[in-house]
Amino acid sequence: MSLEFAILNEIGLGRRGVLALPHQTVQTPVFMPVGTAGTVKAVPQETLEALGAEIVLGNTYHLYLRPGHEPIRRMGGLHRFISWPRAMLTDSGGFQVYSLSQLRKVTDEGVRFRSHLDGSSHFFTPEHSMDVQIALGADVMMAFDECTEYPADRTRATESLQLTMAWAERSLEHFRAHRHETPWHAEFEGRTQSLFGIVQGGMYADLRRECAERLVEMDFDGYAIGGLSVGEPREMTLEIISEVLPLLPRNKPRYVMGVGYPDEIEQYAKLGVDMMDCVLPTRAARHGLLFTSEGRVNIKNQRYAEDQGPPDPACDCMVCRRYSRAYLRHLMQAGEALSGTLNSIHNLAFYLGIMQRVRSSLKTETTAQPARA
Repeated sequence: MSLEFAILNEIGLGRRGVLALPHQTVQTPVFMPVGTAGTVKAVPQETLEALGAEIVLGNTYHLYLRPGHEPIRRMGGLHRFISWPRAMLTDSGGFQVYSLSQLRKVTDEGVRFRSHLDGSSHFFTPEHSMDVQIALGADVMMAFDECTEYPADRTRATESLQLTMAWAERSLEHFRAHRHETPWHAEFEGRTQSLFGIVQGGMYADLRRECAERLVEMDFDGYAIGGLSVGEPREMTLEIISEVLPLLPRNKPRYVMGVGYPDEIEQYAKLGVDMMDCVLPTRAARHGLLFTSEGRVNIKNQRYAEDQGPPDPACDCMVCRRYSRAYLRHLMQAGEALSGTLNSIHNLAFYLGIMQRVRSSLKTETTAQPARA
């Protein structure tokens, strides 16, 4: 047994559910903080727990390069290595190979690339991605795919789609043969990791439909929509999501990868997306951008130099309860490391709070307060 997914309520297109994974039962729709290298940047694990995060992401590409998946396997898997007892998802590494490696060669077999750390050469195949993710031991793994860039002409998008489909089939076959090798398999009474397929196809609706339908025939544990937020207009992102979601099985979790701004994640959740992730809350925080109920706040602005009010008057997070805008601006101006931590905690609380309100709104006909980008 891998995951169990149950829908509790449906209002319009939106749905509230529970996703039972080996390490944690997750309330959906859910926003998942991104912990690229085994850490959500600048935020300790106990703080994430206090904020109510039930599932975080790990990045296969980065963890494979440093410290390596085999050392992590020998230490009992990624949960134990980073001291995170709750649920975890790992991506396949495909997006990072696409976005970070200047020197890469894609063949039918896989992708050869050079490390962005030291220039060393590596070769990722679907089978190798599965082996790395099994060693890491996240509750949810992703099939190895090729992310289609934007813009991409139809010929390029079609070639990328065919590669992704072939790799999805190989990923699934290898996963099913080796999923019992996860470091914690015996500890959880035979429960296994889960594998999600990723819908690609660029910005072509018919290619997306073809990809989704073929993946559904393969019977993955869940399905993701990838290849978004790669430079396309926001309207196009929404169009692709709206096109693909109805094609995915109602009784399995639906995940949109790498999105988005606060109002976007609320909108997507109300369309029936169950899982989302994005680096934006912490990345923006490190540059002094806070998301609040009053809109975006650039805490570096001079206007906040003597502002004794909280970062967000409507927020009850641990940062807004204690610290002023003036203090957060001072930390930013002084280059203090605490600046990134406090800003990140607030932004994560804001994102997690949006999902909490959406879930509450899906219990009744009451509409949640809209988030502001």
